[in-house]
Amino acid sequence: MSKSDTGNWLALLHQLPTKPPYLRVKVWRRLQGIGAVPLKNAVHVLPKSDANDATLRTLLDEIIGAGGEAILLDASLLAGQSDGEVRALFDSARDADYDEVAHTARRLLDTGPASGAEIAKLQKRLAEIGALDFFGAHGRQDAEAALANLDRQRYQHPDVSRSEPATDAPLDLTGRTWVTRRGVHVDRIACAWLIRRFIDPNAAFKFIDGRSYEATEGELRFDMADAEFTHEGNRCSFETIVLRAKLEGDPALVAIAEIIHDLDIADGKFNRPETPGLGAMLSGVCAANDEDLDRIAKGGDALDQFHAFFSSRKTER
Repeated sequence: MSKSDTGNWLALLHQLPTKPPYLRVKVWRRLQGIGAVPLKNAVHVLPKSDANDATLRTLLDEIIGAGGEAILLDASLLAGQSDGEVRALFDSARDADYDEVAHTARRLLDTGPASGAEIAKLQKRLAEIGALDFFGAHGRQDAEAALANLDRQRYQHPDVSRSEPATDAPLDLTGRTWVTRRGVHVDRIACAWLIRRFIDPNAAFKFIDGRSYEATEGELRFDMADAEFTHEGNRCSFETIVLRAKLEGDPALVAIAEIIHDLDIADGKFNRPETPGLGAMLSGVCAANDEDLDRIAKGGDALDQFHAFFSSRKTER
């Protein structure tokens, strides 16, 4: 597509004939299958790219060929809904897909060991979802962790590299730029606070839109696909940084890590009474602040208070 195009989105508007009745189901399934999300009943959008443009043009031709009407637009959002809100629609749709994979993997884990065919089927489904995950939905990491646990269960004597990632952090974590996905929420807010408070007070942060990113010299990625610090096994990214930066000697940090785990992974593993309170505070921070650095700053204030609270109790579990 031309570099002069200024819109961020491709919008397909369509109207279908009443007959044949199966056409509506067919088109709906096609839209689901290409990862489009609805803004209105007959308006579906995809991020603008050459591949998505070709896909929507093919669907447009199919609709018109079946007797319907369709228009493809190069669109920019001016009012009523922001780009961030539309990206959140995509993330929500993919999170639901990832959650289905994670739920199935955990069910098989409980009744396992799973067969190679069952694991391969889930891996294929995960790859299909990933191909439609345009903005890096957070649920991917939970699904990948659940699948990794399922795969490990098949082996009675897994080797170290297969069962657990290495726990040695890079020798020097200071003076780095830490990269993560835009729209930070619980785990990423907590990770950024942990980095600034306990690892490098002068750490810089970089926020990206994509689900994957090749780090350049001086950069470390966290809480995203292929990151140096992300979900490992059943740990959330915050827990991973605490462990690999060798900060587990601070009982207050361990307590916060347990809260972040339950908020992020939602498996009720630790069930601390303070979890709903911190969750509400961080959700309020996100609702009141659109900018990632503002969320980190305001969320960090809340985490400072929780750390002081747990430190004063000399929390141990």
